[in-house]
Amino acid sequence: MIKRFTASVLIALFATFSIAQAPNLGRPADAYSNAVVTEWMTLSLSLAQQTPGFSPPVVARALGYLGVTAYESVVAGMPGYISLAGQLNELSSLPLTQPDEPLHWPTVANASMATMTRMMFSNATAENKGRIDQLERSLPLKYGQDFDPNTYTPEITNRSNSYGKLMAMAIMTWARTDGGHEAWGPLRRNRANYVPPSGAGRWSATPPAFAKPLLPYWGENRPFALKSVQDCPAPQPPEYSEDANSKFYKDAQEVYKISNAATQEQRQFALYWADDPGKTPTPAGHWSFIANDLLKVRKANLAEAAATHVRLNIAMADAFTAGWATKYATNVLRPVTYVQGSFDSNWVPSLMATPPFPEYPSGHSVQSSAASGVLSQIFGANMSFTDNTHNDRGWGPRTFPNFNAAANEAALSRLYAGIHYRFGVEGGQVQGKCVAAKVLALKFKNN
Repeated sequence: MIKRFTASVLIALFATFSIAQAPNLGRPADAYSNAVVTEWMTLSLSLAQQTPGFSPPVVARALGYLGVTAYESVVAGMPGYISLAGQLNELSSLPLTQPDEPLHWPTVANASMATMTRMMFSNATAENKGRIDQLERSLPLKYGQDFDPNTYTPEITNRSNSYGKLMAMAIMTWARTDGGHEAWGPLRRNRANYVPPSGAGRWSATPPAFAKPLLPYWGENRPFALKSVQDCPAPQPPEYSEDANSKFYKDAQEVYKISNAATQEQRQFALYWADDPGKTPTPAGHWSFIANDLLKVRKANLAEAAATHVRLNIAMADAFTAGWATKYATNVLRPVTYVQGSFDSNWVPSLMATPPFPEYPSGHSVQSSAASGVLSQIFGANMSFTDNTHNDRGWGPRTFPNFNAAANEAALSRLYAGIHYRFGVEGGQVQGKCVAAKVLALKFKNN
């Protein structure tokens, strides 16, 4: 809960904007293009790919806070919409606008997104920090239709910059209390080293690297929209068994058979949706890229872009938190461990290494199902779209009949890759759909 800010200057700034929110004078946010939001989200995906420590859950968290920042920075200029303060966990209040002092919403959003991006990617390279500075300076020059100096005064510019920075600092104050702020670093305070439980069917480190478990406490983080991770449980996985007639055995055998005889199409799907950290903006970044593209194609306005990214990105962040909680609660062993002990002691997945964390459920399945549920609500369940995420890698563009089809392919890609059982894929889809429903149940409008 935000009780106080850490710097006296922040307290003073907050007082400037502490009058109860009312309709703001000036042009509304929907009078401007999507450029400020889509440009900052584009840069964030590049930073996510290039900044140390940004594994998939960490990227989803960063995008979640950037989505909240985009929305809250302009919501006072969106007639009929309301803040998420009081709805998201422990977010009790945020800076409010003066009813008689107009703001320029592109300037507010630019200052807010620049400030939050710097704080979220504080360990970015010097070159990438320079890119953040450059984007903040260049947007008013690049998008003259949104930043026409003839439509607002220097006083409004200064006030808008101050409000935008204040909003980002307030949201970051909240972000620092979620449990994930230090979780990705080399040390986490007050935490003993995680020791995986032992026993039949339990997860253990996997070849070839036998790496230590990734983010074992991530599931304890505070979610955005879920009241707790228990709000969206995955179905119980099948009971571990080495009996040839058991569900567990048959699903493991399916992984082994597909891996040894995958079709060219299945191999392409596995690689297309791998979204490896360091090489891509990760799975959450993939779906954020899709949404950003659609906003540009549709020529969405600033308000629409902000409302889209907040819903999509907090859904994906909560999907990773809920999924990670289930992973380390169930601690199901990976297919490579089962297969080597039951079918083929020399087998390893041929397309990619098994990630260093428990199997159940498939994180791709949880996150993709959450993303598709949100985007289906925003853009339409039967809308065809083109995915350009991997065009620069020579793997696109690809067109899908709807978001659900893309999410199903992303989920099954992990089975084709040899790193998830079918029950892990299907259990993740159930959990992800629940997360989407919880996010879509938030109140964004007065009516």
